[in-house]
Amino acid sequence: MSHKRSGRILVVDDERSITDLLVYNLQRSGYQVVVACDGRQALRLAQAERPDLVILDLMLPGLDGLDVCRALRREGSTPIIMLTARDEEIDRVVGLELGADDYVTKPFSVRELMARVKAVLRRTTSPGAGAVAVRREGLLEVDTLAREARLAGVLLSLSHLEFDLLEVLVRHSGQVLSREQLLDQVWGYDYYGDTRAVDSAIKRLRARLREAGGDPAIISTVRGTGYRLERPER
Repeated sequence: MSHKRSGRILVVDDERSITDLLVYNLQRSGYQVVVACDGRQALRLAQAERPDLVILDLMLPGLDGLDVCRALRREGSTPIIMLTARDEEIDRVVGLELGADDYVTKPFSVRELMARVKAVLRRTTSPGAGAVAVRREGLLEVDTLAREARLAGVLLSLSHLEFDLLEVLVRHSGQVLSREQLLDQVWGYDYYGDTRAVDSAIKRLRARLREAGGDPAIISTVRGTGYRLERPER
């Protein structure tokens, strides 16, 4: 008997064989599943069902997956895992920069996809063990219980992934974190050496700081290594 999990997942794909495979495995793991076969139906269901996660194919009839991703990000911070063909590298990078949390290439391993689903939902539904409620570094304040971050009192508009990335950077302020360390602490699983998701998320996080009137350079790039949140001068 499968364990009942907390989570409603919207699967968006126009290939019946893919949706049947995903529905079977997700429901077997105890998730509630809603299916859309095109982009416009996906947006309608996302608004009506309020899913906890969207698994989104980029190649859709009519409104494509990138447009759906863009629209979902305008509406909120629901986590998105993209499904892409192996040769769609440009679309994959664009999707990450639009705010997708993750991607899996077709043909995909069901076991790998399920691990990523669990990791994303675990990250977005509860704070980590032993989490400190409020962390401060200079003008930055991160509240892990309320899942809110402020810069000089201004609330930052962050996705779940961007919030978790900022929290890790603040927790390790002044330290250089490699892309692999960030993948492990934020994404929560092995990305098989692919670090583009980290670079795209850092780019978006810097944009959020800029929108709030802050200096995006507070997150510095350490060439050949990773990133560091700079501590303010005391």
